[in-house]
Amino acid sequence: MAVEGFSRRREPVDTKVGELTPTSRAVNVIAKTISKSEVRNIAAGRDGAPHRVCDALVADTTGCIYLTLWDDNIEKVKEEDTVSVKNGYINLFRGNMRLNVGRYGTLEIAEQPLEGEVNTENNMSTKVYERERRPYRGGRREGGYGRRY
Repeated sequence: MAVEGFSRRREPVDTKVGELTPTSRAVNVIAKTISKSEVRNIAAGRDGAPHRVCDALVADTTGCIYLTLWDDNIEKVKEEDTVSVKNGYINLFRGNMRLNVGRYGTLEIAEQPLEGEVNTENNMSTKVYERERRPYRGGRREGGYGRRY
């Protein structure tokens, strides 16, 4: 079962695509690359630096999901490759789940191809989820350290 919640010290667990949830963290997933989207150039990060991004549809026997590929990882992955995501996590992009490698994870091409037929009918990225709103933690607006109007 996919790990729920967030912890910096949690050991990654092996999971199947069909078991992923919007709160999955520290997951190891092995899946076959079905397709890749066109590469897009965007400004991302705190500094707005230019980056390249691409979505790869990856699948195993339980379902499929979009894997977000950034910069150097785009060229690593080709259609029909079996990829191994270690210490990945799920985020919601416009209400849909995306599998991400992140700064603490790794993406490798698996030495052994994925066994069995892949399931592209159960697309985990087409399900829409409501993102829980973060509670307001703000400080005081008047007389405090926050912005003054």
